[in-house]
Amino acid sequence: MSGKEIYQIYAPNGAKWIEWVRPVPFVAIDTYNRKPIVDWIDRKAMFLKKYQQDTAIFIDLPGKESIELSIDLAYKGYRPIPILNGTDEQPGSQATTNTYAIESCLINGSEKLKNIKLEDDANPAFLLDSYRTNRYRAKESIFDNSWDLYKQDIPSAEYFKQNGILKIIVVGDTIQQDLKKIFLKFQKKGLDIYLTDGYTFPKKVKLTKTIKERLEKEEI
Repeated sequence: MSGKEIYQIYAPNGAKWIEWVRPVPFVAIDTYNRKPIVDWIDRKAMFLKKYQQDTAIFIDLPGKESIELSIDLAYKGYRPIPILNGTDEQPGSQATTNTYAIESCLINGSEKLKNIKLEDDANPAFLLDSYRTNRYRAKESIFDNSWDLYKQDIPSAEYFKQNGILKIIVVGDTIQQDLKKIFLKFQKKGLDIYLTDGYTFPKKVKLTKTIKERLEKEEI
């Protein structure tokens, strides 16, 4: 399949939330002749027993793992929404994040996803790469393709609430700084934020600014 055809599997016409699917990795599938990844793992969303009508999910694991886990969530009724935005390095170069694995894994995921019947208004499971903010470069020749998530990259708190979403579950080791900045405002607007490592039951978290962050905003 072409990158466009794979994109349309993740963003089918008429489905809700698809306007947030990022096209960047799907373009690269064609540009760099990506192939399906060979070590796909069928991961299980142990933290969630069944679909929850008031819940959206953000999977913030290494990109490949996020895509793999999203398929089990699709079987539970959630629509995978890739918001992966890393650019590719030039052929033969090294980079700070592995977009090749992400793009190849999207191919595998599409083969499974196309056979899963999802409702047009299925709640979203947003797919992130937890390595997106990896800006450590061992040498100057390494291409920095790190990226951050910004509020315009995802629906607003108001949009979530208008569509019946009152709870957000983050799957990851922690709530990273770019997500934290967004979700701090979400909490103030009445959305509950939960965190799970992907295995344990999600726990509600109360996000707060550090003293340094408050000083930078002249709040103290």
